[in-house]
Amino acid sequence: MRMAFSIKGEMGMKLFIITVIVMNLVGLLIMGEDKKRAKKHEYRISERTLWIVAIFGGAIGTTAGMQLYRHKTKHTAFKLGFPILAILEMIIFIKIII
Repeated sequence: MRMAFSIKGEMGMKLFIITVIVMNLVGLLIMGEDKKRAKKHEYRISERTLWIVAIFGGAIGTTAGMQLYRHKTKHTAFKLGFPILAILEMIIFIKIII
């Protein structure tokens, strides 16, 4: 099965790895920020934004943030969805790198 896109050369692979790392850091940080805002009853980061970050490569970070900050752990969609998405993303990332 051919991928719809290609990561050619050393530069492309570096860019891909950097993007994955950045998206996961963003996922981790926004989960922490949303938890902080929730405690202070401030304007929250939308669930849609959390999902967008997770879907575009940040599922590992959002899952880690969910556990680290104990945030969104009672919401079934997050409790199941983020870890499943993280596993799928790990499989895809490993396939691309190897």
